[in-house]
Amino acid sequence: MTDAPSLILENRHTGERLALRRVVQDGAVCLELKGSLPPHHQGPPMHIHFVEDEVLHIKSGTLSAVIDGRPLTVGPGASASIPRGAAHRWWNAGDEPLVLEGYARPVVDVDRYVQAVFEVMNAGPEGRPPLFYMAHVALRHRHTQAPLIMPRPIQTLLFQMLVAVGTVLGRYRGTDWPGCPAHCLGAPNG
Repeated sequence: MTDAPSLILENRHTGERLALRRVVQDGAVCLELKGSLPPHHQGPPMHIHFVEDEVLHIKSGTLSAVIDGRPLTVGPGASASIPRGAAHRWWNAGDEPLVLEGYARPVVDVDRYVQAVFEVMNAGPEGRPPLFYMAHVALRHRHTQAPLIMPRPIQTLLFQMLVAVGTVLGRYRGTDWPGCPAHCLGAPNG
């Protein structure tokens, strides 16, 4: 791994930090992930990556997760695999900072999606992201990524209505709004 620039993301509410960059590994482009999460903090809510597999290697601390309904706890030196299509969430239930590294492949848009989600999460109070913007992010990435906050058909219908109302209200004019695609360009090439 080189010292090429990364896209650095931080959730101001949880302290979760991610460094992302696109790298070539075994002849294919993949997304390098380097992350950390303070003790006793939640990572992302339940979600699915429909086309990307993730492999995470724990450097320190303890990763707690639920993957397709199965609990998992992984410590330093161990790895966790999250196959595409698996509903998952993770957190740090331990007393030490969680530090992990890994990859997502093939790279489709998970970097742009995560960048937009972090922007939206940081724009609102803790646990209450601005719904107009979260709906926009979820709707435009619905074929590759999905938050699982309610049944998907209901979620899609609700997000379509929110985006329609947000459009009428002018929430998406210009490029100065959280999660705007014009400035969520994803990770640089490493």
